[in-house]
Amino acid sequence: MRHTRQEVIQRAIHEYELLDHLVAGLTPEQWAQPVPRPEMKDPWTVKDALAHITHWKTKVTRIALGQPPPAEKRGLNDNDINHLIYLSWRERSPQEILARHRQVQAELLAALRAAPEDWYSARERNPQWPFNIDGHSAEHRLKDIARALTL
Repeated sequence: MRHTRQEVIQRAIHEYELLDHLVAGLTPEQWAQPVPRPEMKDPWTVKDALAHITHWKTKVTRIALGQPPPAEKRGLNDNDINHLIYLSWRERSPQEILARHRQVQAELLAALRAAPEDWYSARERNPQWPFNIDGHSAEHRLKDIARALTL
């Protein structure tokens, strides 16, 4: 499938709005609610899940702008990167993570608008591409955050 700038941006906005609506008014207790995680993974809370989603959106921003990955993450697998995200953000306040989530969305949209048209349509891609703008977020929004808030 070949994508268009408009379609990708619309997907990014739609998922962001769903996620932001879910987390915008959380209480301190809700932010601290554990999310379902396998025993061998870091013990995330709702706050950690949002930090995780937000971090992976920054990857799309960098790629759209043609920027390389940060040096400290080069050569690491996704599990190792996820652990670094957890360690980097777990002590920060929910308000700091919520502000970062909103800042990253603005940066992502600017990068998507600035990316050359052929970045979207030059080749066939998976229908969910770029997955981290919406599919990844939706998975964690539903399976982790929404589920933790209903337990």
